[in-house]
Amino acid sequence: MANTNPLQFVQQTRAEIAKVAWPSRKEVMLTTLMVFIMASLFAVFFFVVDLLIRFGLQGLLAAVS
Repeated sequence: MANTNPLQFVQQTRAEIAKVAWPSRKEVMLTTLMVFIMASLFAVFFFVVDLLIRFGLQGLLAAVS
């Protein structure tokens, strides 16, 4: 591994950061909204699945007792 001085390191880092395709504010807002929507949908889905499993087990245990 080649040794570089701190100035070269900073210059190389800036050159690499300049190559990054940064998203626009609109893209960030849209993807953030989509994450919140998907998280909400998954929360509702797992809540419903949990309720079904709970009712199924309660019914099973009531039938056995």
